[in-house]
Amino acid sequence: MTGSGPPRIRADRPGTWVLILSQFLEDSYAFDLVADGAQGVGYLLKEKVGDLGMFTDAVRRVASGGSVLDPDVVARLVGRKRQASPLDALTPREGQVLALIAEGRSNNGIASELVVTVAAVERHVTSIFDKLGLHQATDQHRRVLAVLTYLRA
Repeated sequence: MTGSGPPRIRADRPGTWVLILSQFLEDSYAFDLVADGAQGVGYLLKEKVGDLGMFTDAVRRVASGGSVLDPDVVARLVGRKRQASPLDALTPREGQVLALIAEGRSNNGIASELVVTVAAVERHVTSIFDKLGLHQATDQHRRVLAVLTYLRA
C-alpha cells in the first residue's frame, strides 16, 4: 500500500475521503491509511459488509469527515507488542533521572528536583550508563549518548 493506494490518492487529492474494504487484517494497511491523519478515512474487513447497519454507519461517518476502523483491526493493533527499548531495563527512578538529564539538569539540579542526595543521583547515572551499555571512553560523552537513546525511544 505504501506509495500507492489511499495514501497516494489523499496526497494527490487532499480532502478525498477513503473507505477501504479489505479481505485481509493487515495492521500496516491501517497504519498507512491514518498516517497523515484519521479524518475522512475508514478500514473495514469485507466480511463486515454483510452487516448493513455497520457498513452504512461506516460510510456515513467517513463521508462526514470521521474515521472508522474495524473492531478486529483495533483489537489487533492494541494487542500487539511494542518494540523493546533499551530504556525498558531502567527502573522508574532511573527513568526520571534520565528525563531530567535530557532537560539539561546537572546532578545537583536533579538531586534538588527529586529531593535526594547528589551521591544517589550519581549512583542512578552510573546504573543508567551500565544498563544502556555506555562504557567510559575518551571519545564519547556518555550523558549525551544516554539522552540520544532517551530521545530515540
